Amino acid sequence: MENIASQIVHWIKTYAENARVKGLVIGVSGGVDSAVVSTLCARTGLPTLCLEMPIHQAESHVSRAQEHIAFLKAHYPNVSDLRTDLTPVFDQFVAQIPPTDKSTYEMALANTRARLRMTTLYYFAGLEGYIVVGTGNKIEDFGVGFFTKYGDGGVDISPIADLMKSEVYQLGKYLQIPQSILKAKPSDGLFGDDRSDEDQLKASYDELEWAMLQTDQGKKADDFSGREREVFEIYTRLNRANQHKMQPIPICKIDK
Repeated sequence: MENIASQIVHWIKTYAENARVKGLVIGVSGGVDSAVVSTLCARTGLPTLCLEMPIHQAESHVSRAQEHIAFLKAHYPNVSDLRTDLTPVFDQFVAQIPPTDKSTYEMALANTRARLRMTTLYYFAGLEGYIVVGTGNKIEDFGVGFFTKYGDGGVDISPIADLMKSEVYQLGKYLQIPQSILKAKPSDGLFGDDRSDEDQLKASYDELEWAMLQTDQGKKADDFSGREREVFEIYTRLNRANQHKMQPIPICKIDK
């Protein structure tokens, strides 16, 4: 973990210096991914702005984010923080859109929350001459596509996208991020309730990591039975459905 942490810190710092930016901005949610990445950013010694952006947020998420930011500020003098309450912005948006009974309404609004946060991150990045640092891990970004396109997927650099969720937890323990974060159930916090990522995905991250590794080895659903087959099919379905997030934007090439 020490080697991985050093590699990532060096990579972030080198990228920022080559890009000639003044610092880093990151959204801190109270989850393990943002806690790990913000700590790695702090270790670069570059100015690191941690943003809280609550939107009808569960109190447990808020308290964990604040605990982590206090930990960073106590150990790294280059860390600063801001809280931008986006709840009124979100509520005003909801008030302006037409009523609907579509089953996709709740998910569309969840993705809107993520995109409001992306807009806020880029506002402060532009204001300060910083870059936006992403928090997506490998299973989310390249396995099941569990992120919002142009929301938490809208970033400048992605330091932990080659680490599985289990490896992010190992790194979090090494970096001594708060136990309240390490013990909390992973949640994207986009619905204003306590539903976890596992509730949405219908499988745990450990199960999905297993399925991703089996897919990389060329295995098929018929190679498994019971819960293993069920998880493998969940992974396969999500991976296929979310390829539009993982692939570059299609371009119509004109024959000249």
